[in-house]
Formats: sequence, structure tokens, C-alpha cells
Amino acid sequence: MSDSFTTTVLHITTGTAERVMDLTRECEEFLAWSASGRDGLLNIFVPHATAGIAILETGAGSDDDLLAALHHLLPADDRWQHRHGSPGHGRDHVLPALVPPHATLPVIGGSLELGTWQSVCLVESRASNIDNCGACL
Repeated sequence: MSDSFTTTVLHITTGTAERVMDLTRECEEFLAWSASGRDGLLNIFVPHATAGIAILETGAGSDDDLLAALHHLLPADDRWQHRHGSPGHGRDHVLPALVPPHATLPVIGGSLELGTWQSVCLVESRASNIDNCGACL
């Protein structure tokens, strides 16, 4: 394997509420010391059964809109086959099929090549999750 590959693990406390958490700054900090002005790809992966990675605008309501859309598409009720945990928890395990647990992003000159309003976000749908998520960069 080439020695140009570098990995780091972010330890993230998601808390007790569903949330969209902006990880763009952490991605840029990782690239600042690992990419050295080079071009390539940043792969981010969250090894968690109820979380995903999304590229979206934050701070203007889109993060709340995403959570509202997920509530509409994946209601927290008793329709789910997956029934352990809190009521409606089965929806949380379907989330990664819609918000995948990974993203691959272009890096130009050592920086993320994102659109003006794009951010790299962790999406955690499980309100009762007090576990830490790890995101691998």
C-alpha cells in the first residue's frame, strides 16, 4: 500500500437528540496536515448503524429540513420489523440506506472542493443514542 494514504478517527459524541453535525472544519483540519497542498480524494465513513454522511447547506434551515424530511419518510412508529430499543427505532436503522454512511469528496490543492454552501455533515437520527460515533477520515 502506498504511504500516501492517511487515516484518522474522529470521536464524536452525538448526544441525546437527533442532529445534523457539521464536520467540515474537522475535514479541513485533517487535510491541512495530511494533504500538503496535493490533489486527491477524501473518503469519510461513519461505522454506525443509525448514522450517515450528508453534503448539504447548514445554518439556514436545511439541516432541520433534512430531519423533517426523514421524519416524513421514516416515521417513528410501530410499523418497523426492527423493534428493539425505543418505539420507532427501526426507522433509525433504515436511515443509512437514504443517507449513506460514507462520502468521497474531491480535494484540490489540499482543500475540500465544496460548493459555496456545501458542508460535510454527520446525520444521526436516533434521539435516544448517547453513544459516541466515530468518523474515519
